[in-house]
Amino acid sequence: MNLLGRAGRIASTIVWPVVSCLAVATLLVGPRDLFRVINNAVVITALIVLVLALLRAGSGTRDINLILGGLFLFIACALYDNVTMFLGHYDNVEPISFVILIAALGIVAGRRTLANEQQLTIINKELEIAKRIQLSILPASFPTSRNFRVAARYLPMTSVAGDFYDFFLPSDHEAGILIADVSGHGVPAAIIASMVKLAATAQHANADHPSELLLGMNSVLYGNTQSQFVTAAYVYLNSASQELRYSAAAHPPMLLLRDGAITEIAENGLMLAAFGFSAYATVTHRIQAGDRFVLYTDGLLEASDTRGEEYGPNRLHAIVRTTAKLNQKEAADQIITSIQQWASTQNDDLTVIVCDCID
Repeated sequence: MNLLGRAGRIASTIVWPVVSCLAVATLLVGPRDLFRVINNAVVITALIVLVLALLRAGSGTRDINLILGGLFLFIACALYDNVTMFLGHYDNVEPISFVILIAALGIVAGRRTLANEQQLTIINKELEIAKRIQLSILPASFPTSRNFRVAARYLPMTSVAGDFYDFFLPSDHEAGILIADVSGHGVPAAIIASMVKLAATAQHANADHPSELLLGMNSVLYGNTQSQFVTAAYVYLNSASQELRYSAAAHPPMLLLRDGAITEIAENGLMLAAFGFSAYATVTHRIQAGDRFVLYTDGLLEASDTRGEEYGPNRLHAIVRTTAKLNQKEAADQIITSIQQWASTQNDDLTVIVCDCID
């Protein structure tokens, strides 16, 4: 229990070799009075050293004091038994004190277990509150739009996580979709994700300029994330001009499904929050009715089966093509289901967004 420190280590170093030799000698030649005398002398010396070490250590918490009391009683009874052996009689009170010591240890163990359970209950309640808060910063659904239908599926690895997405809707024929992935997992990543939400909200004026939106987010996040970084992708869609504008920060490419064929759209700059000098560019593409766009986090690509083989981009392309006839909600569900069936365990957060351009 690390109560004795250096003195305890010294006592153990002295005692164990001696008693081991005595045990071997007894097995070889049988019991001898000399062995008993040596044993008693070693035990008495070791117990005295332990008492001095415990006295030097002083008192501690209530639990430590209870254990120390049991130890002192046990040592006193053990000393009494070993001393009386030299005097020719043996009362054997040591087992009684040992039962008392075990009872003291049991009481402390019970207290610690109860305290840990109470602490765990408090932590679970706090995590549940954190989960509700995090879910509240994610849009419940895509705003009603005449030209776009969007479905998002978010499956965190733990109660709270670092994936994030948001929607921008400047007008009925425009849509902006942001997806982000904070490095790490759990509560630290979730806190940074809430910061990403604030950084994104501050960039609504740049909803039609993806590179400027990411640049603005980076300026807000840089220096404020405790060495954690964020990958992100943002696409602006305009059905009136039949144009998309796309920019990303170290994020997996967006997929365009058109007439059964998959096209990867990528234009990556440096990750957000890592460098103050980061710059981003925007790539443009023509869009048409019937196009489907799929944004996702790297948890989909890196999901591994029992052999350690990753799901990878080829399988993702295949499932996107397979779900082409489904509506965006059903397609998003099917993609997540495919990942779950492939992966032996979920080792990362999973987020996918499916957007359909309609007439």
